[in-house]
Amino acid sequence: MILRARQLEYRFPQPALVMGVLNVTPDSFSDGGMYADTDKAVARGLAMYEEGADWLDVGGESTRPDATPISVEEELRRVLPVVEQLSRRTKAILSIDTMKPKVARAAIKAGASVINDVAAALSGRAMWDVVAETGAAYVIMHMQGSPVTMQRAPHYDNAVNEIGSFFEERISELQRHGVAKEQTILDVGIGFGKTLDHNLQLLGHLGRYQAFGRPLMLGVSRKGFIGKLLGTELNDRLPAALACTVWARLQGVQICRTHDVTATVHALRMVEALQEEAAHVV
Repeated sequence: MILRARQLEYRFPQPALVMGVLNVTPDSFSDGGMYADTDKAVARGLAMYEEGADWLDVGGESTRPDATPISVEEELRRVLPVVEQLSRRTKAILSIDTMKPKVARAAIKAGASVINDVAAALSGRAMWDVVAETGAAYVIMHMQGSPVTMQRAPHYDNAVNEIGSFFEERISELQRHGVAKEQTILDVGIGFGKTLDHNLQLLGHLGRYQAFGRPLMLGVSRKGFIGKLLGTELNDRLPAALACTVWARLQGVQICRTHDVTATVHALRMVEALQEEAAHVV
């Protein structure tokens, strides 16, 4: 399986790629305000790269439930200096976490090679044009509703099957629009228009999505479903997030998105070493 992202090419299977979350926002649910300053954001990105992040995901607009949308101009002001500096100072894969085609295009020009679109269920020709014209990789993430509405009353007859159908439809639509299948990545969108039960169903059946032959990405870091299940506060969710990440790796997930890079790298390299050993005939 091949992933192409502009001039980059990745062949799977390989050790899981670790994506460090870099929120250049004042209001994200986990670290809002900590890296809103450009210098602090760049320093955090460099630190995650040194901790072992293969990939840095730069976002300038919060997508937490009930988040207030911002203008294109404000989002560009937040993210472009960070993308530009990190593209010069690291060899990390850089992605832009945005729902706006203009921001995606500008970030690609500044040095990003992947568009992480949480609104892939809503996006249309304008975003697909950017992907097709730039050759960027594109994360097809499922979200029911929008960040403002997604957690008000999410409903599925069968979440696992419906999201599978969504992936199939989006891959076909993108191909008809000139986006190669090799540019696509799939993300079930844990916490984006899902209840606790929906999230658990999706995590329990991640292996089903390997049938698409595309890299699977997963982000569970510090998310609310962990707190609902275990009664833990934001800063106490790392052990459960690592359990989900290890489980996801065993189900075939190749890209793991996290705020906690060192712990995630260690957990993944350990489980991969055990998988390799288990494959040997004794």
